[in-house]
Amino acid sequence: MMKKILGLAVLLMVTFFELQAQVPKGMGNSDPDAKKILDAVSARFKTFKSVQSNFTLKIENSSNKLMGTKTGTVYMKGTRYRIKVAGQDIFCDGVNVWTVDAAAKEITLTKLDPSSNAITPQKLFTNFYDKDFLYKLNSDSKGIQEVELTPIDKSKLFHKVIVYINKATQIISSTKVFEKAGNRYTYTVNNMNTKKIVPDATFVFDQKKYPGMELVDLR
Repeated sequence: MMKKILGLAVLLMVTFFELQAQVPKGMGNSDPDAKKILDAVSARFKTFKSVQSNFTLKIENSSNKLMGTKTGTVYMKGTRYRIKVAGQDIFCDGVNVWTVDAAAKEITLTKLDPSSNAITPQKLFTNFYDKDFLYKLNSDSKGIQEVELTPIDKSKLFHKVIVYINKATQIISSTKVFEKAGNRYTYTVNNMNTKKIVPDATFVFDQKKYPGMELVDLR
């Protein structure tokens, strides 16, 4: 059961983890103060050539019971990214996405669609709010700005996202995703290295390094 929950958490991160606030007509208005903050976060992140960030994922159920904690690392460079969490390794070379599941001994290959609603790790720090969310500023105190986002598409797995932003650095410090089923996923950025030069090889998937695993091509 825990393995399934953690797998879903990683899926949500990839689905959730670029921006201009364009709210579709007839869907209501977003908070201009929240837009100003999110625009600043987006502009700041886009100045980084590459990023390495360590994060902690905490999973709680609807009763606030801790279901699990995982740590991981995400690397980003342009449209490419890589996410490493215990038991799972996700590669994206800007065209395709390989998801390695060690427990299942399976590798899933999908095509990256930049025009889709799927949100990559880059979008988490840039324009994830663009046209897909309504948003408002909940609070701005003690150096932390809290922005609440509600997806316009009600078919999504989650119904609310709260983003916590470090006011001094204009970088997201944590994100809490509220799943419709009641679970809550909190992604906390433990540290972010924006000066590290991430080698291009980091984003290259080599199946030879995963012997005995089945490749499922879903492109």
